[in-house]
Amino acid sequence: MLLAIDIGNTEITVGLFEGERLAVVWRLTTAAPRTSDEWAATLTTHLANAGHSPHEVRAAVQASVAPAVTEALARGVEQATGVKPVTVDAASKLPIVLDVDEPLTVGADRVVNTLAARELYRRDTIVVDYGTATTFDCVTAEGHFIGGVIAPGVRTAAENLTRRAAKLPATELVAPPRVIGRRTEDCIRSGVLFGAADATDGMVRRIKAEWPGGLKPLVVGTGGLVSLVAPLSREIEQVEPALTLLGLRIAARHLGLQW
Repeated sequence: MLLAIDIGNTEITVGLFEGERLAVVWRLTTAAPRTSDEWAATLTTHLANAGHSPHEVRAAVQASVAPAVTEALARGVEQATGVKPVTVDAASKLPIVLDVDEPLTVGADRVVNTLAARELYRRDTIVVDYGTATTFDCVTAEGHFIGGVIAPGVRTAAENLTRRAAKLPATELVAPPRVIGRRTEDCIRSGVLFGAADATDGMVRRIKAEWPGGLKPLVVGTGGLVSLVAPLSREIEQVEPALTLLGLRIAARHLGLQW
């Protein structure tokens, strides 16, 4: 089995692959103070709850944008499974081209999303990833990452709003029934979620207007909050919540891992 780990700034998404099939997905809080022993215990518990032994894991692969937790988590994986994770980043030898001014600064999540888009869709693609930041990754059919956009994330914007406005309550993000809210919480939900959807649509239209060759790229949504925003968007054509994990699985094969 393959353990694939996407280490984000807010959440860590862990996927367990049986062959090519994504069997189980866990979401953990990114917590820098955790020791490798704590990570090992956490992973062992989740594997057991899913009916698996850590010794079934034959390979592990990770991508990280949170350096403070990467090393301890990698040691925890090795303690739990006996397998040292392979790290995917902008320097990894993958069948993609980071066709930007500073390729080595491209985030590992965007590298993996580019690889997944190339392998899964085989056409020009805009990947909209809803995480701590909302990223728009522009990928050609040949697997060239030609740049993109980084915007504040949906939850990041909501938390910043309620933290800085003393009378606005912290509000659970659920789909609002209508745009015009009649309670403060519904007003916040409407502003955050419809605002995110409209920002997505507007940004995608701007990107399409600049797309090389005049082609029409496919628009794919992914990330932890995609299920909230995608139904409100007119531009997102396809949703794949596990795109980054699938990209990690594809990267693992290209890097010679077997499981």
